[in-house]
Amino acid sequence: MLKRLLVFIIVFVCLNATWGQLSPAVGDTLVGQPDFRDVVAQSKDKVFPTVVYIKCLRESHESGKKSTEEVSGSGVIISPIGEVLTNWHVVDKAIEVRCLLHDGEAMGADVVGSDKDTDLALLKLKNVADMELPFAELGDSAKLKEGDFVMAMGAPWGLSRSVSIGIISCTRRYLPDNSEYSLWLQTDASISPGNSGGPLINTEGRVIGVNTRGVSSGGDMGFAVPSETIEHIVRQLREFGKVNWSWLGLQLQPLRDFERNIYFEGDQGVIVAETDPESPARHAGVMARDRIMTIAGEPVTALTAEDLPAVRRKLGLLPKNVPVTLQLRRNNDDVVIELTPTEKGKVEGEEFDCSRWDLTVKAINRFDNPDLYFHRQKGVFIYGVEYPGNANSAGLQEKDIILKIDGEAVAILDDVKAIYPRTVENLAAKPRLVFEVLRNGLLRVVVLDIARDYEKE
Repeated sequence: MLKRLLVFIIVFVCLNATWGQLSPAVGDTLVGQPDFRDVVAQSKDKVFPTVVYIKCLRESHESGKKSTEEVSGSGVIISPIGEVLTNWHVVDKAIEVRCLLHDGEAMGADVVGSDKDTDLALLKLKNVADMELPFAELGDSAKLKEGDFVMAMGAPWGLSRSVSIGIISCTRRYLPDNSEYSLWLQTDASISPGNSGGPLINTEGRVIGVNTRGVSSGGDMGFAVPSETIEHIVRQLREFGKVNWSWLGLQLQPLRDFERNIYFEGDQGVIVAETDPESPARHAGVMARDRIMTIAGEPVTALTAEDLPAVRRKLGLLPKNVPVTLQLRRNNDDVVIELTPTEKGKVEGEEFDCSRWDLTVKAINRFDNPDLYFHRQKGVFIYGVEYPGNANSAGLQEKDIILKIDGEAVAILDDVKAIYPRTVENLAAKPRLVFEVLRNGLLRVVVLDIARDYEKE
């Protein structure tokens, strides 16, 4: 009994601390203030009708052959013309997108644009010219504080729409390898598979994030892209169908790098950890350990890792092919360097199915395959190997970089696209192919026998 009483007191104190300004108590009654349940209900009612259940038919080459698979997720309508905000990973490589609205109406949608770097995508519902669609408004995620109540909406596990409630656990969560241009909102509101792309809303009924990542074990922990980032990305997706990130090839490090146990003197600037090969920064003479003080005359500082995404976003949004000046501090001397950002371009290579070979190939991309790019800056690698199949029997492996096929050099994906149909047409006369591949930096020669047709067996 004592334990239950303690739990009740803790819950009451937590709720009162958060809602005390909204619901001051006079004696034992609440006077003239909204009830917590009413606030939740009003906020939910404003946004819930805008939540969309999304089903996609997408192409996949990961298993060693081209296949289609069905994936599902969530989205939120953000304009009266039927624009739907969702995640990149929900609609990636989609060849068909279908949406289910709150009233049971089903309709197709086109992908207006998407951005892998921030995991955001913008869709447009088809044939909605004469419809009055409910839509949600974006809020200001910069105003959030830890402890603020939020609600996560979506279609978890492919089920019908649902809502979960929780608080903001962290307003500036940095996730290594997943925070290039944006921090994350962390919440304990339940975010399950299928909630991806759904809205995270505040108690005013505004979208302050898009649910993106969740933890399926070890407690309720979910992450959402903040609306502060969404506003930048949506504008570019509407205009260009993609985000035209600029690229300088700068790898940055904060002044207080706790993870590496490295701490630099001073409290201004951001450290250059290294520059990428053949990048504008390296060509311009930027060096490791340089401290960037200003970018185009504007001061920049990254004290901790949480400050890095804002600096990277500033660099990424610089005009392309327009010289920009960096003021650096190098060995206590001030250095001014002018460099020209280039377009970052694709962050993932194109894929191709070689069904008779029982493998799929993919173009090497510096951002998607940095380990392979180190060995070969332009080329093609084996993306998937089907089992059982000819490639698997021959000993070809995923991530093998293809150098030659029967003595014919392979430099780009189009080379494989040209060679492959010829090998199928000449199958009876020449059922064996000689592959020269680079595996972990070592040259290997593999004979691929394609006489056997596994698809017909």
